Amino acid sequence: MHTFVRPSTFTLADVDRKLNAAKLSLPKAQQLTPPDSSSEGGSSPSEADYFPEFPSEEVRPLDQCIAIFEKGPRPASASLALLNDEEVIQLADAGKIAAYALEKLLGMDALERAVRIRRALISRASSTQTLESSAIPHESYDYSRVLGACCENVVGYIPIPLGVAGPLKVDGVSYPIPMATAEGTLVASTSRGCKALNAGGGVTTVLTADGMTRGPAIDFPSLVQAGQAKAWIESEEGYSALRTAFESTSRFAKLKSLKTALAGRTLYIRFTTATGDAMGMNMISKGTEKALDALQKRFPGMVILALSGNYCTDKKPAAINWIEGRGKSVVAEAVVPGHVVKNVLKTTVQDLCNLNIKKNLIGSAMAGSIGGFNAHAANILTAIFLATGQDPAQNVESSMCMTLMEPTNDGEDLLISVNMPCIEVGTVGGGTVLGPQQGVLDMLGVRGAHPTQPGKNAQTLARIIASAVMAGELSLMSALAAGHLIRAHMAHNRSQVNTPAPSAPVTPGPQSNTVPAQLARSNSGRSPFSPLTPLTPSMSQLSLSKLRR
Repeated sequence: MHTFVRPSTFTLADVDRKLNAAKLSLPKAQQLTPPDSSSEGGSSPSEADYFPEFPSEEVRPLDQCIAIFEKGPRPASASLALLNDEEVIQLADAGKIAAYALEKLLGMDALERAVRIRRALISRASSTQTLESSAIPHESYDYSRVLGACCENVVGYIPIPLGVAGPLKVDGVSYPIPMATAEGTLVASTSRGCKALNAGGGVTTVLTADGMTRGPAIDFPSLVQAGQAKAWIESEEGYSALRTAFESTSRFAKLKSLKTALAGRTLYIRFTTATGDAMGMNMISKGTEKALDALQKRFPGMVILALSGNYCTDKKPAAINWIEGRGKSVVAEAVVPGHVVKNVLKTTVQDLCNLNIKKNLIGSAMAGSIGGFNAHAANILTAIFLATGQDPAQNVESSMCMTLMEPTNDGEDLLISVNMPCIEVGTVGGGTVLGPQQGVLDMLGVRGAHPTQPGKNAQTLARIIASAVMAGELSLMSALAAGHLIRAHMAHNRSQVNTPAPSAPVTPGPQSNTVPAQLARSNSGRSPFSPLTPLTPSMSQLSLSKLRR
């Protein structure tokens, strides 16, 4: 009998050695005996086919691989462990196993192998055939947290640079501001805003509302019945019945309000619910479904068209979110001393306030914006969303923001505030189960559910996000007022060193016939607008001179 010492890193080869050892340790009578030739299906593979010497680089014929998979040890993961990657790929190509089910078939101990095999299958079936050997990483990642929770058909993961701005004092506590982004200057600019806000004592926040929403669409046989249902829902009896059904699905889901609207004989109901420290979409969907069951008992003729009828509204711009709020509604405020505006931000209180009115308020109104009365709130919010495991698609409504600036203290200092009514975040569930994202939440002290006050961790995260958005708004508006924005981006976003090589073949495009002589000489006759031409200092100077004019 062979004995093995458990290695510090458990590999596929270890699985196969253990399988062979188990086979050798059994008495002959207890070992797997292949069916004889008289059994249904005719001849069968030999014992060597079931217990091959492994690892082996030889790829056996498809029929042998099928026999091992279908008639070998059980569960299926034990049979697949006897096959090398190329043999498993053969089975997938032959339709014997599905690429999306590789994790289930190979087992929890071979999740990385499942990803590796899927990469090969997808790569070889594609026109470019690059995925299998690409720079997209797939090793040394905890896929057990992804499986069944965060993503399907996984072929790897995408690392995003993680920077930290700040620290920023929020309600008397200093927090580092984690930002996952590929945009140069964003972290540095936000840090400058944090410095200016801290100089005035930091940021004060107020949480004005907390409630996730779901808005199903329901058809009724007639407008009269739809109106009757609307009236019943708005009655004390109806609201009580729906709330009881809704809250029976979770100890954290607490129904706060119901808002109804009729469009013909279609009724829309907007459920607003407290969801603890979870962002809450799954929780509120489950409760809404239960409440609709109760409503259907009262109105059996109704037809539920969709659990989400876009009356929520999720991942789309909507006035109802801007007016009613969704998720966490936060208002943040700070005073920036005038000398800081002058020495750190390189502008004046008067210029900042004037620019904010003309750009963020009037300019956005001229464009017909909904909740877009800001400079770049989505930039900061999305970077923090990615770093903390939030749903990045919810930046559509979460980044709705109005930035206000006015002089204070006899016009010497700057009073700045941001109003963000739809910050949709959680500290449990979704992407917050992933290791790196949990590390970021740990850094902020808001990981998981709050032990004594359900919802407080998620609310704190929303307060931090609103405060960080304010820092980003302050810095960008100051750069615009001082005329520094283009210079900063030219230095950090468009440097020659970091300009990647172009894709091949080069995409053809129109060429300019009026190339300035200075640029033509600097590029040895090549058009400066060719994709192959790196950005030169002379081009930066030309761009700046045009902007100044």
